[in-house]
Amino acid sequence: MTCALDVEETARALERTRRRAVGLIVAGLVTIAVAGGLGLLFADTWPRGAVNLPLALGIVSLLGGAATLFGARRMRRTLGTGTWSAHPAATVGGKGHATSLVLRAPDGPETWPLAAVATRQRYELVRPGPDGVLWWCGDPRVGGVLAAPGGGPLIWAKPLRGERVRRRIVALAEAQGLLHRPTPRQPQGPAVEPAHVQEPSVVQEASVVQDPTVVPEPAHVQDPTVVQAPTAVHEPSVSTDARPPVSGPTYAVLAAHAQRQAEPPGKAPRPEADVREVPWWRVRSLRSIAGVTSVLIALGFCAAMGAVALTGPSERDMPKLLFAGAVSLAGLVFSGYRMLTAGLPTVRVLARAATTFTPVPRRYVLLYDPHGGAPVLVFFSMHGGLDEAPEGVLPLVPPGPPKHPRRGLPALPVGPAGLHGWRDLTRNGDAFIVPWIDGRPLWPSGPYREAGGKGFPALLDRLAPPVEAHTSTSSSSKPRIT
Repeated sequence: MTCALDVEETARALERTRRRAVGLIVAGLVTIAVAGGLGLLFADTWPRGAVNLPLALGIVSLLGGAATLFGARRMRRTLGTGTWSAHPAATVGGKGHATSLVLRAPDGPETWPLAAVATRQRYELVRPGPDGVLWWCGDPRVGGVLAAPGGGPLIWAKPLRGERVRRRIVALAEAQGLLHRPTPRQPQGPAVEPAHVQEPSVVQEASVVQDPTVVPEPAHVQDPTVVQAPTAVHEPSVSTDARPPVSGPTYAVLAAHAQRQAEPPGKAPRPEADVREVPWWRVRSLRSIAGVTSVLIALGFCAAMGAVALTGPSERDMPKLLFAGAVSLAGLVFSGYRMLTAGLPTVRVLARAATTFTPVPRRYVLLYDPHGGAPVLVFFSMHGGLDEAPEGVLPLVPPGPPKHPRRGLPALPVGPAGLHGWRDLTRNGDAFIVPWIDGRPLWPSGPYREAGGKGFPALLDRLAPPVEAHTSTSSSSKPRIT
């Protein structure tokens, strides 16, 4: 690969950015034209200023699209002349600098304090996690492109100005352990074998081997900090099997990575109805996945607009009321269409999978996708060793509220799970399953992806970026700010 644009995900992300910019420009021009035409046609009957709101929306959309298109062209120039490099990264929150972050050079203690030129929503797509890794392409003295591991989505970042601000931001990043984080493997460089990772403290051996076809009852579930494994697997000195080395991250590597990402358990979620005992529409989380909540909110807005119309508004307020009513009605139609075509079929499949009576016991490792921070479960056989390769990956719907999306996830980053489902398949042959952990289901956001499928190794590298043999920066090295 000669440049960053040769990465397929990067090229797709840049094309999506360009299309979004063109869409905003076209929407802005159409809105301005419609508002101007209505203003000319009804100049004598409509009050002055009735078209100001749609006209303002059109201007904002046009300017936003033009700025996005300019940014896309700037990123294309940078990505076309440079290559991706992977860096340990730390987000630094602070008043006035909520989108500031610091990158560490992969070959030394040099640090680059940067400011993301993006909205908060776009910035959240590439926010690094607790042991975060970001890809960079550009010159830290001028600016460049940031992306989550994998090459997309993309945002522009520029160097922070002001020596005092830069030193303060770097000091906060150092307090988060930025200088001691593992050095990630370079995405467009030669492959290097990952360094050996110590056995995670939460994974323990057990001398008792359970029957893999039986899942314990919820009242007798073993301690989730203990994952059963046969003793023979962990005694290499007495084993004579010449097994080939496992390619890709192993259970030990991913479990250690999950421990670094783990956060203290927060407030327990509010209990909800058991899907095995009640219809799906009585389960709060399934109603949300189906889109029932969005439909009810849109219906409430439509009812409010209708109530205001019945009070007899003045002619001056009537155009604004009609515009608000049209927006509310469009939202109701859109949310209802999504619920009928996508939401309802999805929750029926999930409810059917969650209530099957033949669970498959597996070990799980809880990771977080750098593309938005969504939780992901990586599964391993129940009786495998620390050097076992993963069997499959399942993305999850964050069970918590928008302000605390991780609330309701398993308290520990590793442990046992019972997998229910395998009754419904996608066109590609992927199965829909629902894992039960700690006596409650976790709802997936997509089908179960088995090992060996297309893009599976790249997905694992994105979830747990591989590291070089030299995994940390010496604590005696003095960081240099550029």
